[in-house]
Amino acid sequence: FCRQKSMLPSFESAETCNLAETLLRDIIRGSPDVKWESIKGLETAKRLLKEAVVMPIKYPKYFTGLLSPWKGILLFGPPGTGKTMLAKAVATECKTTFFNISASSIVSKWRGDSEKLVKVLFELARHHAPSTIFLDEIDAIISQRGEARSEHEASRRLKTELLIQMDGLTKTDELVFVLAATNLPWELDAAMLRRLEKRILVPLPEAEARHAMFEEFLPSTPDTMEIPYDVLVESTEGYSGSDIRLVCKEAAMQPLRRLMAVLEGRQEEMPEDELPEVGPIAAEDIELALRNTRPSAHLHAHRYEQFNQDYGSHVIG
Repeated sequence: FCRQKSMLPSFESAETCNLAETLLRDIIRGSPDVKWESIKGLETAKRLLKEAVVMPIKYPKYFTGLLSPWKGILLFGPPGTGKTMLAKAVATECKTTFFNISASSIVSKWRGDSEKLVKVLFELARHHAPSTIFLDEIDAIISQRGEARSEHEASRRLKTELLIQMDGLTKTDELVFVLAATNLPWELDAAMLRRLEKRILVPLPEAEARHAMFEEFLPSTPDTMEIPYDVLVESTEGYSGSDIRLVCKEAAMQPLRRLMAVLEGRQEEMPEDELPEVGPIAAEDIELALRNTRPSAHLHAHRYEQFNQDYGSHVIG
């Protein structure tokens, strides 16, 4: 039935093969090429992830019996803190097949197809083991069951099939890991939380990590002003990694805006090879960028900390 036989396990029907080929087209990627070093800070999250996924693949001899690897891992925390980057770093480090799943990948308008897609996804993951199934924004797929009266029967069936497939992973020795990420961990179904045994908080960046980010995005050079990193770090308490990138982008845009105003004021257009270089970033550019960029993720910081206290995995020693 299947056109990509080497990529697919033997399926019973042409319909299942078509579903599998859809998943292959949309999901399987090459190595995401994200190194641990490119993620600033998050040392605790990195350490827990290495212990949960990387070490069992590198040293399978030690992870047997009671020490068999965790098959379900949840990354939770404010938006823009690096959860997806961590998942990609795991896939790069382990050289696993990376299935990058969102709700649109496994939700179908056709009756019964969503459950079949979930089943096929896990069969593909086993076929390509060692593999990582990354479920991004998992709260969109499996929020708490039964609370919303309007919840559709198809949605309940999809959630049930996902839970059954994850149960199946814990009963096999195949190296298939489910790595889930969410900004709303308190909305997850309790049955899914139980299956995501390792729950890792990905917090807002601390001062040291923010300093490293500013040095990377706004490097000091002999031709530019001395960047006031300490002022930037102090002024961005509560900012996520994405917010810090926006601050740097906004600061870098100011010299370009000044240049654009000059170029647009000219009567005739200059040839591309004669265009002047963009000027250096000035101190007032950084001040303006800080005023114009507000933190997007700090409001629920206490809820993440509380959830981490109640359900999170912690480094001991």
